[in-house]
Amino acid sequence: MSQKPDSVDAQHPQDVDTSHAVPTPNPSNTPEQEITIEQAFVDRVYERVDVLRADAEGHRDAGFAHRDATVPGAQFERDVFVYRAARRIADLDSQHEGLVFGRLDFDNGGVRHVGRLGVRDAEYRTLLVDWRAPAAAPFYRATAVDRQDVARRRVIRSFGRKVEEISDDLLNEEAADSLPVIGDGALMAALGRKRTGRMRDIVATIQSEQDAAIRAPGRGATLITGGPGTGKTVVALHRAAFLLYQDRNRYEAAGILVVGPSAVFMKYIGRVLPSLGEETAALYSLGELYAGVEATRQDRPKVAAVKGGTVMLPILRRLVRQTPPGAPSELRITYRGEVFSLDAAELGAARARVFEKEQRPNLAKTEAGRALLVALWRKVKPVMPDAEPAKFSRDVGSRNEFLTFLDRWWPDLDPTAVLAWAGETRRLASAAEGHLKRASIDAVAASLREAEFSVQDVALLDELRLLLGIKPEPRDRGRIRSWSGVEEVSTAQDRYYDRGERQARDAFYEDYAHVIVDEAQDLSPMQWRMLGRRGGAAGWTIVGDEAQSSWPRPKESADARRRAVPRGRLHEFHLTKNYRNSKEVFDYAAEWATPRLKSIDLPEAVRETGVDVEERSVTADVLLPEIAGAVAEALDAVEGTVGIIAPYTRHGELAAAVHDDRVTLVGPLESKGLEWDAVIAVDLDGIAAEHGPGVAYVVLTRATQRLARIDVT
Repeated sequence: MSQKPDSVDAQHPQDVDTSHAVPTPNPSNTPEQEITIEQAFVDRVYERVDVLRADAEGHRDAGFAHRDATVPGAQFERDVFVYRAARRIADLDSQHEGLVFGRLDFDNGGVRHVGRLGVRDAEYRTLLVDWRAPAAAPFYRATAVDRQDVARRRVIRSFGRKVEEISDDLLNEEAADSLPVIGDGALMAALGRKRTGRMRDIVATIQSEQDAAIRAPGRGATLITGGPGTGKTVVALHRAAFLLYQDRNRYEAAGILVVGPSAVFMKYIGRVLPSLGEETAALYSLGELYAGVEATRQDRPKVAAVKGGTVMLPILRRLVRQTPPGAPSELRITYRGEVFSLDAAELGAARARVFEKEQRPNLAKTEAGRALLVALWRKVKPVMPDAEPAKFSRDVGSRNEFLTFLDRWWPDLDPTAVLAWAGETRRLASAAEGHLKRASIDAVAASLREAEFSVQDVALLDELRLLLGIKPEPRDRGRIRSWSGVEEVSTAQDRYYDRGERQARDAFYEDYAHVIVDEAQDLSPMQWRMLGRRGGAAGWTIVGDEAQSSWPRPKESADARRRAVPRGRLHEFHLTKNYRNSKEVFDYAAEWATPRLKSIDLPEAVRETGVDVEERSVTADVLLPEIAGAVAEALDAVEGTVGIIAPYTRHGELAAAVHDDRVTLVGPLESKGLEWDAVIAVDLDGIAAEHGPGVAYVVLTRATQRLARIDVT
């Protein structure tokens, strides 16, 4: 059961030339003629892909034919064979749209086509080069200054299997007489297209500085910085796809974790990796990293600053030592006709002795039972000098009444229940004595009494999970599964389905090979601790911009990051071009932010629209009709999406303005990482006062075409 290679993976540039598949360029060709030429090539690639898919289906069916195999070796071979065929089919299907997107013409007349995956023809000659292969690097890195022997770079835009548009960049002016040049450049065309509410991959328009960050080594830590709109997020996602391509065994087996600031953000980026053919990375927002909790509520900034700080560590340690609510306050036992009891003070002393030996309560029940028996024995011994301690322990310790008391006095504790204890002001005050002022205690306790946990609570829950102690769960290694009718005793298929994000890689999985953190400037120290547990031996990609930070104590967060990220080589990349905002929008945002932010990185906006930022001031009583009018104007002016970014306190009244599928109302914190064609920023001064100027700066840099600022007087 062997399969010949049919894809182009890690070839060197000198080994790849697809000139055999395309006609000689004619400089007098019209755009329509050039599209026809590219269409013929695209048709040829899809014909070959259809053959490869049919072959993969045949291999899969051949594996199914061995469904009754009973010998373990044959079962293993069957599973691996079916798995590989299924993966190949999935790869071909997931990257079917826009499969061919690039072409390079070289000074020597050679031609190289670049696409979402590598494809060879029936003679195993290269038809299409995978965008992640070294041979594709000149498509992203060649410039007029460093051409890398590239004369012309062409971007091919398709819908389905039909070529709709081509756009060329001529890098060698001397080739103008031999190569037709179509369009005004692919990047500008891509930037001007409407937004759809989902982030798109930029595989066809990756720029040189972005490509360098994408292809950085996977081990150690890679730091990607840059101002708004520089593509940090999408670069990080393409980096995940690149790492999986470079060392699939390592990164697919152990996993890649991608963490973003909010559920809205994760939904926005959710289709980028699948569009690149990668389904195995685990994507979690900060509010989802505790299994069973999906937090979306944001605490008020002052409360978030307390919950996120390392000041919570001693408070949580004290909290887990408190007597659980409902625990009995007296133990009464009859032994040899005498009644012996332990009162609340004596039980409290016994509890303290337990924690001297085992600080994690969920691992200390045996020690708790021993402490109770010791305390009782000290009362029994003076009354019954002839009693034997071993016999006393066996007799009393095995009684149902004693075991029932032990279960109630020392129950197994769940982090969600323990954190909820802190919603009781008296309990939190006891745990926080000497660490928090009364006003902070009251505010945190009030937050913990809310019906749902906040995003900031998730890191506290994860910390409590360790402080309480994690009981090892028995693993069933003899499971036999069924997948599409094939019984298997697991190997490769287990790795994909069992170790994938659907099952074993739940929010508590801690053995990732690589961790990607977006909007890292906002992470609190407690959140860094939570992430550090998931990537203790991982490589890291950390993406952020300090000027956009909402965390009030950057040094504390930086120290926590250094402790969370394993030491190793640091690769640093700084992105300098703003591809999101028009020059008009970004100049306005920069002018507002520069005097208010101490450290600000101002990238260069690469395009102009001629549309200036609109400013209005309205009274609170006419805010809703004013917003409704601004939304209507924006919908008429742009083809894509419109975002209303407003303080959370105004969402109730402004919800009525959202009457179109293209319109979204979000809070300032949820706007991080997102973009819309038109943005209506409401009460910017209120946002800055509540969340800081860094967050207000974020709000001003979300629009790709039009920005309206509406202040409330």
